[in-house]
Amino acid sequence: MSVLLQVQSLSKTFGNLRVLDRVSFELRRGEVLGLVGRRGAGKSTLLHLIAGATQPSGGKVLLDGRALRLTMPHQAHHHGIELVHQAPQLVEQQDITQNIFLGRELRKPMRVWIPDRERMFAQARAFMTEFGLRPGLLFQRVGSLTVEQRHLVALARAFCQPPRLLLLDDMLSQLNFHRQQVLLQRIRELAGEGMGAIVCSEDLKYLFNLTDRLLVLYEGRLIADLRTADCTPREVVELIVGVDNREQITPVIWALESYHQAQRQTEDLFRRQAELHVTLEASDTLNRQLVEKLRDQVKAMNRLNKALQQTQRRLMTEREEERKSLARELHDSVIQDLLSLNYRLEETELNEISAEQRRELGEIRHAIRQVVGDLRQLCRDLRPPTIDNLGLSTAIRSFVQEWEDRTGIEINMEIDEGIGWLPESIELSVFRIIQEGLNNVSKHADAQIARLDLRRTPADNLLIRISDNGRGFDALPNLADLSAQKHYGLVGISERAALLGGSMHIESPQKGGLVLQVEIPSPYPSE
Repeated sequence: MSVLLQVQSLSKTFGNLRVLDRVSFELRRGEVLGLVGRRGAGKSTLLHLIAGATQPSGGKVLLDGRALRLTMPHQAHHHGIELVHQAPQLVEQQDITQNIFLGRELRKPMRVWIPDRERMFAQARAFMTEFGLRPGLLFQRVGSLTVEQRHLVALARAFCQPPRLLLLDDMLSQLNFHRQQVLLQRIRELAGEGMGAIVCSEDLKYLFNLTDRLLVLYEGRLIADLRTADCTPREVVELIVGVDNREQITPVIWALESYHQAQRQTEDLFRRQAELHVTLEASDTLNRQLVEKLRDQVKAMNRLNKALQQTQRRLMTEREEERKSLARELHDSVIQDLLSLNYRLEETELNEISAEQRRELGEIRHAIRQVVGDLRQLCRDLRPPTIDNLGLSTAIRSFVQEWEDRTGIEINMEIDEGIGWLPESIELSVFRIIQEGLNNVSKHADAQIARLDLRRTPADNLLIRISDNGRGFDALPNLADLSAQKHYGLVGISERAALLGGSMHIESPQKGGLVLQVEIPSPYPSE
């Protein structure tokens, strides 16, 4: 197969920030490339540069051996390049058909300036039917569509004239499983006809089923160009996160043990430094050199600790954003699809059907309602809507009431009304600590009664205290051992407390039960 696309030393900087650094690769006709990397690795920027949506700071793009000089995004269409963005770029007040063919209208034969509306409508209806949408939606304004439907309109716009080069920018997750499979088959068919494609996605299973090669970006650099058949998802993940130690490919907690070990080493170095200052003569040159070297080691260790904390905070924030996005998509797409299906089944029940069929439909509808209930609970666990709309105290009370109903464990709760407003990151961390702490009680404590206290201390710190009358611990656990055994509950709580500069204390009284106490330094602005 001949080369379709050549990317040579492509770079992009925004001010002093280098987003893409001398990326080079080739794409042959009929080939599908997967593009992977962490958030901020430069994936979207690379696709935008190829499609002319962004101008490069260096390097060039060649199509069929000729340099592309695209100064406006719409010029890419004339070269057969179609970019489907993460956020569809549509005209809200126009309907689906108008959006699909905007700027590329089909004309009637021998009448250059008269659009062929019947043919455009027929093509749009065929595409929507292929992806399981009702033809009636074609007359609906785009502004009233769901997120998934908007992405399907953007795809239809890219496919209305078969492209030579298709660029998909991380939009697969917006489609349900069935529509993902339809899209996968469509890409395979077009690739068989000579189209090239670059697909950016976080779904490695999808990419391993679709692509011929995988490009891995890390901090703006292309660090790997792999044949999909010759690598494994594990190897790709290691490249994505920039880690070659397999034991570090774990959840966000992977850095916790290193952090605590570094903290202990730092404290030991400070102690040794203080002892040296007391016992060594300042005039002794050798001793002074030793003290200076030790001071440099302490500073280096502190920088390492700060870097680890910053990394964990960033990963924690990304994880919360991913949870929020997943909860939103489950609610807006999956749950709505299930409710729509349930409504259609309800309409079917009104038809003339047998008693047996009516009974079976009733059982199916009951099962769908149960699944919807479970999904809604999952959405609340991923991102409690009350914390965004009504604040931390209300979100905690709502969760505790649901937890008590679900577990049957009686819980007494006291929340200090003087807690007041807190930054979003702290509210989320406090909620997750309470959520994980109570889930530990229900899973492991074998308790009948629990108590939750959240209050503001005289020093303006936040104090979270969870206790129960369960079996407790014979010996207090070691966090490193829990991490090695993949018991991440207490480890995760400890991690969140550490990232907020706080501390976690566990006590197992002789009379039984367990007391978990987390104290977070004052999050309130000074007067």
